[in-house]
Amino acid sequence: MMKLLYAPTSPYVRKVMACAHLCGVADHIEWLDSAANPVNRDMRIAAHNPLAKVPTLILQNGRPLYDSRVICEYLADLSGNDHLFPIDGDARWQALTLQALGDGMLDAAMLARYELTARPAQWQWPAWREAQLVKVAAGLDAIESMASTLGVDHPSMGDVTLACALGYLDFRFPELDWRASHPQAARWNASIQALPALQSTIPHV
Repeated sequence: MMKLLYAPTSPYVRKVMACAHLCGVADHIEWLDSAANPVNRDMRIAAHNPLAKVPTLILQNGRPLYDSRVICEYLADLSGNDHLFPIDGDARWQALTLQALGDGMLDAAMLARYELTARPAQWQWPAWREAQLVKVAAGLDAIESMASTLGVDHPSMGDVTLACALGYLDFRFPELDWRASHPQAARWNASIQALPALQSTIPHV
């Protein structure tokens, strides 16, 4: 059985587990508790991933895979799933670009959160945090403009990653109230979040 070093609130872990459910391999993954932290290294993770970050997947032969992008593509290949990472050129590049957008939004949102939760108050830089949230806002505008083209029934990894990014905003940044100014994105998000793979991976404290 494969093993996944995880944190229950990590949107990147949610991305991997949503992918695992869509690929039908979630039951073949054992969850290993860890304490991923941007400052304090968890040696349980570092023993398999020198970056000490989650998610880290340990294969049956003991070889580790990281990060979420690599793990998700591995799971899709393992299961023969052909729509998360399309083979066709245009569809593939679109899926990978949307995945990069979702990951970039998550990176920026997490840096904004860490600025308040991980950095001592005397060293916090409000302008830096605001710059990260500008990236999030720009990502939301992009999703709004393309919402009618995004997948639900057979989502690509890009669609799943965007859904995880929006889910993370709901979880950690409810004050943004992003739906109020992005009705098309909100409509698409409601549809994709209803999928069992997303419902079963909603983050919790």
